[in-house]
Amino acid sequence: MNILFKRDTWQEIYHSLRDNKLRTLLTMIGVAWGMFLYVTLLGAAKGMENGFNKLFSGFATNSIFLWAQNTSIPYAGFPKGRQMDLYQKDIQLLTDRIPEIDYISPQNSRGNFGSPGEQMSRIGKTATYTLNGDLPIGNKISEKKLIYGRYLNDQDVNLNKNVIVIGEEIYKNFFDHKKNENPIGKSINVKGTFFTVIGVFRVKRTGGGMENDQSAYIPLSSFKRMYNDGDKVGYYAIVSHPEADVAIVEEKVKTELKRLYNASPEDTNAFGSFNLGKEFKKLTGFLDGMQLLTIVVGTLTILAGVIAISNILLITVKERTKEIGIRRALGAKPAEVRNQILLESVVITFSSGILGFILGTLLLMGLDLMTRNQEEFPFYNPTVDYANVLGAMTVMLSLGLLVGMIPAQRAVKIRPIEALRSE
Repeated sequence: MNILFKRDTWQEIYHSLRDNKLRTLLTMIGVAWGMFLYVTLLGAAKGMENGFNKLFSGFATNSIFLWAQNTSIPYAGFPKGRQMDLYQKDIQLLTDRIPEIDYISPQNSRGNFGSPGEQMSRIGKTATYTLNGDLPIGNKISEKKLIYGRYLNDQDVNLNKNVIVIGEEIYKNFFDHKKNENPIGKSINVKGTFFTVIGVFRVKRTGGGMENDQSAYIPLSSFKRMYNDGDKVGYYAIVSHPEADVAIVEEKVKTELKRLYNASPEDTNAFGSFNLGKEFKKLTGFLDGMQLLTIVVGTLTILAGVIAISNILLITVKERTKEIGIRRALGAKPAEVRNQILLESVVITFSSGILGFILGTLLLMGLDLMTRNQEEFPFYNPTVDYANVLGAMTVMLSLGLLVGMIPAQRAVKIRPIEALRSE
């Protein structure tokens, strides 16, 4: 490979490319566009993945929300239309019989699932907001971003404390937020009972949780006492183990509850549910498909550009027939002529690839700057794995060498005497 270290080699490559500026430029654009497309699409797909991961950060994505409804099939002597209920006492039974369950958080609510909210008031101001009865474990389902104080703890539940964690909108309505009034320790009247504020949370504008900042949380025990719910709960938030199939867990829970409360196994209306884990898997599958499509489209575009290099070099070899003949007549070996053409192919391919990579990276940086502070847009930190870029560059150079063999072999086959006679 001494040809790489000869000054004459690089001078010849420079003059060859310079003499065909437009042709070389158009060829390089084709290859650079392939790499640019590959880097941009791959980075954009990663940016969307990061955006959705940020959207669901602090949220148990392998979760199921299940609530009771009416039966739609008569069964075991019971008529259809019977109201089903969920009970806190059944949680231990479900976790014992279904090992795929990690934990279950029971919750009650006024203001979710179509029910009316609860009236709250403070110092002459009155408004209706969503009120939830929760356990400390519920914060693992959807972690609240606290701007004041803390969330509910076990002692709050065990002692039936009248404490409340409010959303930011409730805080802004009942307190002087412009002066950053600290609400901790102050009271809010909820249905005639005064609750002490222990925390204020802010909801991401991108969502991701079931709560909003016009909702409040009190201990589940206090909620049940206030509404005389006994052991009934509004819905279960069920989190499965990471390796478990959430669809199977959902079906097992419904089957067990139907058996427990004499509902037909074929009754699909007895218990309603929303399987977030299933929906999240669809989303991640879509993102994986986007990345695969990006790799395929980028690779094919790169291939098309590299093939164009072979075409331009074939034309170049034909135009330089006499020059090659003179070199052969002066003693140039066939391998030297072949390597010269191959080296030109590699130089064009490598330069184009680097150019496309730089332009693609600059575009991703621009997209990152434009979307960094837009929480409602699920796009964050679009990056490209350098291993993927290195792999693409390796493929490009390999293809460059491969397609360069065609014009290189043609150059080698030129006989000096015939080349010197050509016009």
